[in-house]
Order: sequence, then structure tokens, then C-alpha cells
Amino acid sequence: MNLQTLNLQAFVQGDEASRKTFVHDLGHAFESIGFAAIEGHGFTNEERDALQSIVKAFFEQDRDNKMRSFKPDAKGQRGYTPFGVEHAKGESQPDLKEFYQWGPMNAADRGLIENVLVPHVTGLDSTVKGAYEKLEAIGQALMRAISIHLNLPENFFDAHLDQGHSIFRAIHYPGQEKPVMEGIRAAAHEDINLITLLMGASAEGLELLNKEGQWMPIHVTSEVLVINVGDMLQRLTNNLLRSTTHRVVNPPAEKCHLPRFSMPFFVHPAENMSLNCLDFCVTEARPKAFSDITAGAYLHERLVEIGLA
Repeated sequence: MNLQTLNLQAFVQGDEASRKTFVHDLGHAFESIGFAAIEGHGFTNEERDALQSIVKAFFEQDRDNKMRSFKPDAKGQRGYTPFGVEHAKGESQPDLKEFYQWGPMNAADRGLIENVLVPHVTGLDSTVKGAYEKLEAIGQALMRAISIHLNLPENFFDAHLDQGHSIFRAIHYPGQEKPVMEGIRAAAHEDINLITLLMGASAEGLELLNKEGQWMPIHVTSEVLVINVGDMLQRLTNNLLRSTTHRVVNPPAEKCHLPRFSMPFFVHPAENMSLNCLDFCVTEARPKAFSDITAGAYLHERLVEIGLA
């Protein structure tokens, strides 16, 4: 599946007509398949390569050094989470991955768990900080476009995101010793958050489930960010914007020995934000599908379901 590619600069710096077109196209993509691709986001190939290189350096450490960054009470939301811990909702088998998570760079000022720094991997903390702040700004711009699509004030999400709990996650799927023709590295799931921004992974494997129930590989260039709707936005819009099911499958047998690195950014609002279905999204044709809940309560509920809390 070739995703529709939109240029973020058309919204951020464009004239009224360009912004209107961007909003329309983003809204159509999110209502139809829940995924799109973004260019004009401000990341250079050099910045992306530097980030991926420093992330690989962390995961190439031995287990003892990686475990220095493991904080059991962080529920996988900060620091290192070892291989085989997280599983998809409804699954008993863990995903074939380990990961590291950073929250806001000013987490303490927002009353959130502070980040686990990694001074023994030179340049990791500063490189991630730069990427986090850039991705956070991109996420806010996209949420403003979504607000306009929903006929809400453009700044509807701003205050919630200014105090938000967004997450940058670096994922490592280790290479497999024995060739596997079929298999799953990350089982079918939907993301928890409002929207996800995904930098091109180091290897193929991402697939989404289309409306016909078919798994479709996603083909994009390495320069774009893949963006998708998460469960929080689906709840808020009462299924108007759908959180699309996706998974990561094993590569062809001749590539199974190669590792895969992935770097998603999960846009989360402040934990006290209401996810109650917006009134205008509840109609006779689309009855209210979700109970009232806050973002924080919903996050905790989902962390329990995937084995992190």
C-alpha cells in the first residue's frame, strides 16, 4: 500500500488555500485508512541517521549495561524494557522486541516521571532531546490540522499537549538465528495515544489491516514520517477517525538474521484530559461507542492489558 504523502509546510507556512487542502487531505486519510505519510517535517537525512546510529549503539550494549537503565516501577514508560516483556492486547505471547522510552524533556515541570538518562552512551541523551522536541512540535501542528478538520478551534488540543505525556520509543527487534518464513515480530495492535509519528524503520515489516480484512505492507520512502490515528483520538471522535490495526511481520528468510530498529513518537495529551466522545460525533447513525474516561485512566488501563503495569 502506498500511503498518501502530504507536505506539512503547506499547513505550517502555506496560504489559506494550501492549509485548507492539507486539512482536507489529512482528514480524508484518517477517516478512510487511519494512516498517511508526511514530508516537509524538518528532519534531515543526516539527523535521522545520527539518531538511528546512537539508538543502535544503546541496543548493542551487553545485557548488564542495558539493565542499568531498567526501572521496574516506571511501567515501561521510562528507560529500558527488556526483550519479551510487552505483548499486544489480548495476546499471551510477547512481542519479539526490547525498547527504551523517553518522555517530555521537562517531565519534572509537568509533574511526570523523569527520564532515565544514559550518560555511558556518548551523545544519546542530547541526540534524543533534539529529536523529541522536533517531533513534539510536529505532533502539535498535526493536531491543530485535525482540530480544524473536526470544526473545533485550531488550538483545541494545545493546552493538553503543552502539559502532555508524549513518548519517544526506540525499538530493537533482534535478528533471528534460524530463518523464519512466517511469523510476527509485533502482534496486531492499535496504538494507545492520539496520533503516532513513525520514522522509517531500518527494515521492512510494517503492515496495516485494510477495510477488506487484508494485511497490506506499507511502502514509503525513508524521508517521510508515517502518521496514524491512535485509540485516544478514536474514542474522542466516537469512531469518526479510526485507529487502524497494524503489526510487524518477519522479513524473508534470507533477512531474518538482520535486526530491525524502529523509532515511533506517541503523541499523548495531559493525563487529566477528557476522552469523552465529542457531542457532535455522537449521532443516530453513530451511537456513542465508548464510556467516559480520562487520558490518564485510559493509559493505565491499556498498560495493564499489554503487560507493562
